[in-house]
Amino acid sequence: MAHRAASTTRALVVAVDTDDLARPIEPELAELEALAAASGAKIVGRMVQRRARVDPATLVGSGKASEIAELAGSLKANLILVLNDLRPRQRKNLEKVIPLPIVDRTMLILDVFARHARSREGKLQVELAQLRYRQSNLIGIGVDLSRLGGGIGTRGPGETKLEVDRRRIQERISVLNRQLGDVRRQRATRRASHEREPLAALVGYTNAGKTSLLNRLARSHAFVADQPFATLDPTMRRVWLSEGRYVRVVDTVGFITDLPKDLLAAFRATLEELEEAQLLVHVVDAANPDWRRQMKTVENTLADLHLGSKPQLVAFNKCDAAAEIPHDGRALAVSAHTGAGISELKSAIETAVTA
Repeated sequence: MAHRAASTTRALVVAVDTDDLARPIEPELAELEALAAASGAKIVGRMVQRRARVDPATLVGSGKASEIAELAGSLKANLILVLNDLRPRQRKNLEKVIPLPIVDRTMLILDVFARHARSREGKLQVELAQLRYRQSNLIGIGVDLSRLGGGIGTRGPGETKLEVDRRRIQERISVLNRQLGDVRRQRATRRASHEREPLAALVGYTNAGKTSLLNRLARSHAFVADQPFATLDPTMRRVWLSEGRYVRVVDTVGFITDLPKDLLAAFRATLEELEEAQLLVHVVDAANPDWRRQMKTVENTLADLHLGSKPQLVAFNKCDAAAEIPHDGRALAVSAHTGAGISELKSAIETAVTA
């Protein structure tokens, strides 16, 4: 039922642009729409409001909220997607004016994660993140969830009836934390029993081509999709470097600007692979004109995870599709698609992990 509802979702995108030079709105709107497509929605229109600061009561102001409701009706939209994160008060006031489900960027990211979670561990992590978000934003309690039905924003734990009070949500969070604690202990045991070949971890912005690069390095066939967050569960492969030398390479979940803190916390077990790695290979999409912002986002996220000082290589991927190869003395130009630069990347990895 949820899948059928999501496949017919018609979404109107709403955003407030405060003219933050460090955060141009066009790339973020494009990213939001790619996330929406990954969650099964069709974008039927945009409404962008420019103002010095967001309205504390309704995000957009009461007059603009009425305009949004009218536009949504004329476009036959059945969902409002908001680029800006909504506070509980703003959401409640908007819902009084706009008689449609309202999903902000964080809820949408959580929904995409819920759609792509395959393993038991991934599903536990996503459910924990959704519960924490709903708990802190008063979503999923009482009538709020029942208004959303089974579409975007309710996949995953929404299908296990979150019409519960805070006490029961907290009880479920405690259960998930215990189960993920078991996962971390099992993962630590497996790591200890592994042959101690060096470990390199691929990190990067979502959809930078990390899985394709892993497949090229290892001659493997891990699942690849041209959409955000296609990879949630870590995938590890053994990669031949040179005569008698191998390295384990792990593909990890991609990062995104303002990745929800609840997701980072919930994916702690997965991200422990990064802590164990002797080398991080930062994969950058050279064909994306917004690569500088994406690269900075990954660097900031690694710093937040206390991994900023770990040895790194930078690999500009998709160079076969780039209009111009970025100039960076630290970086290697590669193409997972054509194989260009792969031997040089292997040599650089070997040098780094055997130093």
